[in-house]
Amino acid sequence: MPVTPAPRQLSQDQRDETPIERLDRNTIELLNELRVAGTGIQIMFAFLLVAPFNARFTHISEFARVDYFITLVCVAVSAVLLMAPSIHHRILFRRGEKPYLVWMANRLAIVAMVFLTIGFTGIMVLLSDVVLGGPAPLIIGLLSAAVITGLWFALPLIKRARGRVGPG
Repeated sequence: MPVTPAPRQLSQDQRDETPIERLDRNTIELLNELRVAGTGIQIMFAFLLVAPFNARFTHISEFARVDYFITLVCVAVSAVLLMAPSIHHRILFRRGEKPYLVWMANRLAIVAMVFLTIGFTGIMVLLSDVVLGGPAPLIIGLLSAAVITGLWFALPLIKRARGRVGPG
């Protein structure tokens, strides 16, 4: 089994790219990330839009209805936030605003993922309430929120605070 060397830390200066090339690369990377998130949001939003038309939906609890609506709003807000950079780009196209576009799209994407975290958690709470009832929605909701928050936010923020690249 080959031994993989430990990754070394790379600085921005080690890339052979101009500031414009860096912006172009950042834009492409951001667009690829938004495509992944967009697909997940489309699936979630579709589920949420058809759920009320299910005959069984009329028999859910008041708690489940409130959870459903909050979840629907959070997923919708997330979708709007993730779509915003494309309209910003269209309006500011060829105006030399790429640094602003990358900066704003980054922030909008992070906020969108916060709303998506709430949306994912809400769906898990709703499903566990309908399927299992009892304390399951609370337990599943807390576990879902913890796992998503940990994977999406805590791990990269911890890595960022440590300032190291690679394992450890």
